[in-house]
Amino acid sequence: MSEKPILYFLCTGNSCRSQMAEGFGKKHLSDKWDVRSAGIEAHGLNPLAVTAMQDADVDISKQESSTIDPEVLHNADLVVTLCGDARDNCPMTPFHVPKAHWGFDDPAKAEGTEVERWKDFQRIRDEIEQRIIRFNTEN
Repeated sequence: MSEKPILYFLCTGNSCRSQMAEGFGKKHLSDKWDVRSAGIEAHGLNPLAVTAMQDADVDISKQESSTIDPEVLHNADLVVTLCGDARDNCPMTPFHVPKAHWGFDDPAKAEGTEVERWKDFQRIRDEIEQRIIRFNTEN
């Protein structure tokens, strides 16, 4: 399947948080991990997530929004859920696959003005990157 251990980021729609985590994971962890993402459903890439990541010099525009692949799930070395919905509704992972939960607000559900919604995307993007950097120093 993969020569490197697989790190699988999961979220509800694989449109924002898991896509950003995959992008930052590839930036910060690709020397150690085969980083992938998926969702319980596939909602397509959120354009604001793509723009927020471009502002952080990470291009996720060619990543695909996909549903959870059972083969990848069962062969992953670590599954990280990024929202409560994925944590609670993700298909059962085999006992040998470690799971972690890193909860983040959903930027797609941000309310307010366009500027306020944009600030939420930036904040959540930055929180995800900082969590991945911390994970990298711990592992």
